[in-house]
Amino acid sequence: MNNENPSAKQKKSSKGIIGAGLLIAFAASLCCITPVLALFSGATGIASTFSWMEPYRPYLIGLTIAVLVFAWYQKLKPKKAAMDCACEEDKPSFWQSKSFLGIVTILAFLLMAFPSYSKMFFPKTPATQVIVVDKSNIQQLKLSVSGMDCQACTHTINLALSKVPGVLEYSTDYKDGSSLVKFDHSKASDQAIVNAINETGYKVTNIEPVQ
Repeated sequence: MNNENPSAKQKKSSKGIIGAGLLIAFAASLCCITPVLALFSGATGIASTFSWMEPYRPYLIGLTIAVLVFAWYQKLKPKKAAMDCACEEDKPSFWQSKSFLGIVTILAFLLMAFPSYSKMFFPKTPATQVIVVDKSNIQQLKLSVSGMDCQACTHTINLALSKVPGVLEYSTDYKDGSSLVKFDHSKASDQAIVNAINETGYKVTNIEPVQ
């Protein structure tokens, strides 16, 4: 027989809903959080680990908002007066308070908005300094790159390209999944550029010379 009173059950349920909301919000932005974590850990190869989640991001955001709305409804709805009860109602702890739910709500929205400000965590890509002796060696490639889904991805790839000897300029756009690279062919090869991108975890799917 379950002797747990309804109040205790409601508190447990409330904590579970709040925790679920924060967890889903974290999952919604995991595809963009991973590149930042990869940068700090030095394991750049894991940058694209959760890029497959990007198509589900709108649904996860919607689910997060629905969970938080329900949690606030549960917290703000009028409580039924207890009938024939002389005992005092237990004061809710901080973890069941509106203050804690407010903190969780702010954290959840910060997580969901992470892609819009993720670039602030990346260092400024260093300016390339390559002395070109023969301008006829300068070539330009447009590479199609799979796995990119936000600004954090472009920073990861640009940072990798900046470290390739012989690369003069680079511009990566996650929206059309491409990277435009200008380089000195006498100092850098096509394969070296492809390898630099592939080592981040994102994959070059096509190479097109640009005249």
